[in-house]
Amino acid sequence: MKSPYQLLWFLVAGSLGFCVDTGVLYLLKNAIGLYEARLVSFLCAVFSTWLINRTMTFQGSKSGLTVRKEFLVYLLLMVIGGGFNYGTYAFLVHTYRQIAEYPVLAVAAGSIAGMTINLLTSKYLLFRFHR
Repeated sequence: MKSPYQLLWFLVAGSLGFCVDTGVLYLLKNAIGLYEARLVSFLCAVFSTWLINRTMTFQGSKSGLTVRKEFLVYLLLMVIGGGFNYGTYAFLVHTYRQIAEYPVLAVAAGSIAGMTINLLTSKYLLFRFHR
């Protein structure tokens, strides 16, 4: 699969992951708090993006791992981008009262912060082309 198509599908996966992330956050934020809900929502988003990325974005690419191990490695790699993502989110929620009232803004900013790292780690570390 060519890089422009990979980028397009990566953006689709990320957009859907953003929706999952935000939806789960809003479902749980009043019950368990903004920070804890974000951790749960992040894990749900990682799972949904992994499914799309492994079947569409990087189809034809191989990780060389079992499905279970592939997801665990993907999760670990997403934690790198997730660190930037969550750090941006937490900073904005903590610093700006208006953003704490509308955490979708912080989720969006965090998603942008982690996206590039996630693309690079997925493409070059997990889903490699076998030539």
